[in-house]
Amino acid sequence: MNIFVKKLDERAKLPYRATPGSAGADLFACLDKDVRIAPGERKLIPTGIAIELLDRRSGGFVFPRSSVSSKHGVSLANCVGVIDSDYRGEIKVPLINHSDEPYIIRHGDRIAQLVILPVLVPIYTERDELGFTERGEGGFGSTGR
Repeated sequence: MNIFVKKLDERAKLPYRATPGSAGADLFACLDKDVRIAPGERKLIPTGIAIELLDRRSGGFVFPRSSVSSKHGVSLANCVGVIDSDYRGEIKVPLINHSDEPYIIRHGDRIAQLVILPVLVPIYTERDELGFTERGEGGFGSTGR
């Protein structure tokens, strides 16, 4: 699969898979100056790139980097970012600092990872009744014992 990447800033880095088995490609901060994220604060971090997904049945999904989350308490403010196949704007990553210490993002830091996944394109059809299941409407812990 080929993903076209446009650098919106000459200093930007293309997404990069660290190992042949990596599911995600690292996304890098593209900054003019360091960004300080205070405890509890959210900041939108630019990457300086845009992508083109050639298959409209795919999407780009931005996930946190586990090392940044586990070591520093910094994660995505929206849990998972979704890049639609028809979006051509800059990829920006909303980070939130869950720790008690400020966190500094510098130009070139790996801030998230991009995973390209297939997307099912359903047709939504209204019905008066839905099919029966043993679980039914039970949710939020209803299957626990």
